[in-house]
Amino acid sequence: MSEETLDEVDSWQRELRAQFPIVTAHPDLTYLDSAATSQKPRAVLDAVQTYLTTSNANAGRGTYPWANRTTELVERARERVKEFLGDRQPGRSTVHFTSGTTEGLRTVARDWLVPLLADGDEILVPFADHRANLEPWLEARRLLAERGVDVRVRDLPYQASSGDYDHRALDEVVGPRTRFVAATHVHHVYGGDMNVHRLRAAVGPGVPICLDAAQSVGHLPVDVGDPALDVDFVVFSGHKAMALPGTGAVWARNTRGPVLRPEGWQGTPNTAGIVSLLAALDWLDAAGPERIARHVTRLTTRLTDRLHRLGGYEILGCPVGLAADSALPAAQRRHGIVTFRHRDIPSDDLGFILYSHGFMVRADSLCQAGVDEKSGSVRVSLHVYSTDEEIDRLLSVLGSLE
Repeated sequence: MSEETLDEVDSWQRELRAQFPIVTAHPDLTYLDSAATSQKPRAVLDAVQTYLTTSNANAGRGTYPWANRTTELVERARERVKEFLGDRQPGRSTVHFTSGTTEGLRTVARDWLVPLLADGDEILVPFADHRANLEPWLEARRLLAERGVDVRVRDLPYQASSGDYDHRALDEVVGPRTRFVAATHVHHVYGGDMNVHRLRAAVGPGVPICLDAAQSVGHLPVDVGDPALDVDFVVFSGHKAMALPGTGAVWARNTRGPVLRPEGWQGTPNTAGIVSLLAALDWLDAAGPERIARHVTRLTTRLTDRLHRLGGYEILGCPVGLAADSALPAAQRRHGIVTFRHRDIPSDDLGFILYSHGFMVRADSLCQAGVDEKSGSVRVSLHVYSTDEEIDRLLSVLGSLE
């Protein structure tokens, strides 16, 4: 390694792993389901405990010190999200807290997109991504249809050889009535970077893009100030980024179309969850998102390459990236997610077998929309607390099942 020796990386990773109480408390178990939810470092748990035992109150509802303190924490968390995402224009953008990615995408669909569209408009959405990034846009179409507005929902085309969106075929679906694009940053099944910059090049500078970043925020650097990530919304779940469940955020750039203003009375925010998100972003920044991404990508490549050599398994996603001499750089092959099927053992059964050996993995249809919705598979997903030794033990068990 050019910047760090393997010993330095190992020392850094062991120090971080030791900060996860649930991981250190169960040395006989290996958690490999971080794409579903991440484990929480002690700093996040302590922040929530401190808040609940010293200043727990409602935000924006009172003028006494605890209420003021809570309101300040919520507002600080909004600015912290902007900072974490590399927002260069924080005075123009907004952050809205939600229960997670699904609610966040529905907020964009119902409260921002529906009022924007007119009869004959078209939107592009991913029919083969997570259901959370499909159903809200179909719901928006239904709501518009009830008002007599006919909007066409078109499918973002995929390229089988690369595993990401087919930017070459976009010319066939992008037209003068294209008003909006919903996309995914990192695919929740295939683990691939979906190359959003190619979508921007295809649709032009004026079409808003909403990004499902559930599998990228907290797992790798996400920089909305980078021209390669010229999107209008970034939606993510806190529970996949070291924070508590029931917490998520919508970052809105507010430069294309109206400012996002969620409709209706918002009610009480999840203050403890927002405190946990604030602490999680601080922890992730201190740990180093780039270092986390390098560690996880290295483990993912280790698992992918060795699993590919076992003849009894089919690895889902980009087939080019499976070749040992692949031209794809490691960072573009898979980001912390490896999904596969055994050629003879049903995926549900394989999940039970792996748990009998102490491995916790996801084994079902993975909430995938489209034609593969009901096709079961096993997904291994990693984070900074995952180790080489765990990968090697998993490969040993998988090899014994060939």
